[in-house]
Amino acid sequence: MPTHYNVLFLCTGNSARSIMAEAILNYKGKPNFTAYSAGSHPSGTVRPEALKQIQLAHLPVEGLRSKSWEEFAKPGAPELHFVFTVCDNAAKEACPIWPGQPMTAHWGIADPAAATGTPDEIERAFREAFVSLDRRISLFLALPLSTLDKLALKKEIDRIGQQ
Repeated sequence: MPTHYNVLFLCTGNSARSIMAEAILNYKGKPNFTAYSAGSHPSGTVRPEALKQIQLAHLPVEGLRSKSWEEFAKPGAPELHFVFTVCDNAAKEACPIWPGQPMTAHWGIADPAAATGTPDEIERAFREAFVSLDRRISLFLALPLSTLDKLALKKEIDRIGQQ
C-alpha cells in the first residue's frame, strides 16, 4: 500500500455532504491523506449551511467548490485510492472508470439539503450529517491500512458505511 492516499467523496450535487467530508478528511488525515469531492450533476455552489458546519469545527473552507466528477476521470487527475459515495443517488449512478481501480464503498448519509422546517431544524440536519461523516472518517483513519489485505480492507470500509 502507498504511504499517501487520495480519497474522492461523491454525491450528486456536490454542495453539502461530499464537501463536508472533503474538509474533514483534509484536516484530520494530514499528511497521509488528500481528500477531494465531486458530483455527478454538481450544483455549482456550496451550501452556506455546510460551510457553517465546517467553520464551526474550525476547519478551513478555502478552496472548497462544487465540481464535476469528470475532473477526476481525466488524464492528469490525481490517482485515487478510495472513492466513497455519500448519497444514495450517486451510489446508483454509473460512475466513470477511475484510473488505478480505487477501492470503492457507499457511505450513505441523509441529505441535509433536502431538509425542510424551521431554520433550527435545517441547521440540525446539516449538523447531523457533519457528525456522521466525522465519525465515519475517524473510523476510516483508525484502520491499519498498511497491514490489511485488500479484501479485509474492503470489508472494514463497508462496515464503517453501515454505522
